[in-house]
This record gives sequence, structure tokens and C-alpha cells, in this order.
Amino acid sequence: MAHTFEELVEKQRAADQAHATVQALRDQGDPSAYEIAWQTWRDLAQRVQTAVTEHAQEQGAMRAGVELEVKRAVRYAG
Repeated sequence: MAHTFEELVEKQRAADQAHATVQALRDQGDPSAYEIAWQTWRDLAQRVQTAVTEHAQEQGAMRAGVELEVKRAVRYAG
């Protein structure tokens, strides 16, 4: 499946938001909510990794470089 760079950025944003939720729930004392949030984050992060790998292969680019570009775009978006 072809992924645009913009799709990769959106997937990474979703994974980052899910990770923030996990961190917020870590000390809340609700193991069930934490587990659900953790699984959601894990699944989203896996989808990002798969999409980045596919995109890099399609573009003939180094995977690590694509991942770095995506993370930069997410973290330094104006």
C-alpha cells in the first residue's frame, strides 16, 4: 500500500498522542484504562513503523532517513 509523506506524519501524530495518553494514565491507578491506552499506542506505533518501511522501499530511500524526516515534521511543525 502506498503511503504519502503526509499520511506518515498523521500516523506518527496519532501514535504520539496515544503515547501521551499512556504517560498520563501511568500513575492514575486505573490499570484497565492504562492497558487499553498502552495497547492502542502499541498498535498505532506498529502501523507507523510498517508504513515508514513500505514508504522507504517504494521511494528507494533509507528507512531510518524517512523515519527521521517524519519525526522532525511532527515535532517541529509550525
